[in-house]
Amino acid sequence: MNSITEQMIEAFGIMLLGMGLVFVFLTLLILGIKLVAHKFAPQPIEHMAQAEQPDSTPTQGIDPLMVAVITSAIHQYRAKA
Repeated sequence: MNSITEQMIEAFGIMLLGMGLVFVFLTLLILGIKLVAHKFAPQPIEHMAQAEQPDSTPTQGIDPLMVAVITSAIHQYRAKA
């Protein structure tokens, strides 16, 4: 029969081995995910983004038609309840 000290040392060694393996696995997993994300990340296309933008200045505020649609939907919802 092993003494309690030998069992504690063996348990501590197994614990360190398990924690080390988990640490190595998670480190490799994170590195792998970063590598895949870097390799397959969408590349920005600057000339396409500039061509799609209209030359006119953007309008400020909310579209009145959208306000009317939302208001109508709210009134219809409240009328049901």
